[in-house]
Amino acid sequence: MRKLFIFTGCLLASSSVFAASDSASSANMSNFNYDYVDARIGLSPMTFGAGVSKSIHPNAHAILSLDSEFDNDYDLSAGLGFHAPVNNWADITGEMLFKMVDDDTKKFDNDAGMEVNIGVRQWLGPQFEVAGKLGYYKINNDADTDDVYGTISGRFHATELFSIGLEGKLNYIYGDQLMITTRFNF
Repeated sequence: MRKLFIFTGCLLASSSVFAASDSASSANMSNFNYDYVDARIGLSPMTFGAGVSKSIHPNAHAILSLDSEFDNDYDLSAGLGFHAPVNNWADITGEMLFKMVDDDTKKFDNDAGMEVNIGVRQWLGPQFEVAGKLGYYKINNDADTDDVYGTISGRFHATELFSIGLEGKLNYIYGDQLMITTRFNF
């Protein structure tokens, strides 16, 4: 009887050690690839853009993004982002970006600023992803150049390396906009 208690105690202790090591290793993983090149076309107004993201840590990535209407304007963003798993199918994300903006309405004239956001990415199935972000940007020290914005997106992963998607931007630099995106993972 005594050997049974010792055996059971050892078994329970070893299983809790294995469980603790699994949760520690999964905290450094994410459910999505954050190494990609992105190309996009915006509708109403018509814009063209590209972006790059590269992992620099198991839970962090560097971001560079540029959008333009090709009418003496641009929206440049560069900075760092984080990502962490919430469960087996979702990641929580966030970004802190430096922005440089020039637009044709002359609200911004080569002005620098910052942007922060937080969001979530969720798998709906093996090939379908949905995401949402809520953020804040401030371009210069004028009172009317800061705003809260949101994005909602859906993405179809045709292969492990290629996906296409739709993204709705609400209250962003170019106003409310629908984006068609392609992403190439590396």
